[in-house]
Amino acid sequence: MAVPIAAAPPATRRVRRSYRGWQFVGPFMIVFALVFLAPIVYAIYLSLYRNRLIGGNAFVGLDNYTQALQDPQFWSGVGRVGLFLVVQVPIMLFLALLVALALDSGRLYGKSFFRVSIFLPYAVPAVVAALMWGFIYGSQFGLIGNLNDALGITLPDPLKPSLILASIGNISTWQFVGYNMLIFYSALQVVPKSLYESAAIDGAGQVRIIRSIKLPAIRGALVIATIFSIIGSFQLFNEPAILRNLAPNAITTYFTPNFYAYSLTFSGQQINYSAAVAVVMALITMVVAYVVQLRGTKDL
Repeated sequence: MAVPIAAAPPATRRVRRSYRGWQFVGPFMIVFALVFLAPIVYAIYLSLYRNRLIGGNAFVGLDNYTQALQDPQFWSGVGRVGLFLVVQVPIMLFLALLVALALDSGRLYGKSFFRVSIFLPYAVPAVVAALMWGFIYGSQFGLIGNLNDALGITLPDPLKPSLILASIGNISTWQFVGYNMLIFYSALQVVPKSLYESAAIDGAGQVRIIRSIKLPAIRGALVIATIFSIIGSFQLFNEPAILRNLAPNAITTYFTPNFYAYSLTFSGQQINYSAAVAVVMALITMVVAYVVQLRGTKDL
């Protein structure tokens, strides 16, 4: 007896099915295009023009980029955030990893309390955190000044030019240790406990378990946290912008590339050049983050 061959679905039904997926992702794609792609395209467009006294807004090609690459103030800001990245990010990630390992060990009493307490600073808005720490740092009006008066000593001024970058690093560390701790702690929770039991049976101590099991298991989380921290370091803006009112001699208008672009736009009225600075900085951030990702995920 011949088996009947199923009839092929109508063409209209196949077309309807092919568009069903776009119906789900369509709203996201529209929002993504409006709030992400459109600003990037517009910034690139602005960076190709220059507002002249005679002739108005004229197309100048890559002249703004050439100026940015030769701008010592721009590279001063890049070097400053580079130093911030090299020093602050490893310290912050090390502290976050240390806390995550302590919470995961199961030997810490009141684990839930410590987990929430350490994460709590991340819930404080960056502007509020900068203001709070700015008044703590004040040698004339804040905690440092009160300690100087109460103890009759002279503590170093955290807002002076030689210490201001370290003071900003302390604010960022205080705020983001809990965020990165949560990333590491969540990654540790999915590691099979049987691996720890097998290692303990073989005589491995806690240090060996951390080095041979836990750290390799959360390597992906370490890479992600490092990339996020690199991007955040290159985007440093809130802390310098807020603290500049308290330490105008320590924080210049080109203290960081983002603050430099902001100053060019709203103080110098150089919108086109500011867009070029922003695009160059975005490319630098992208290249550095990509290199770190390649090195971190190699043989993963």
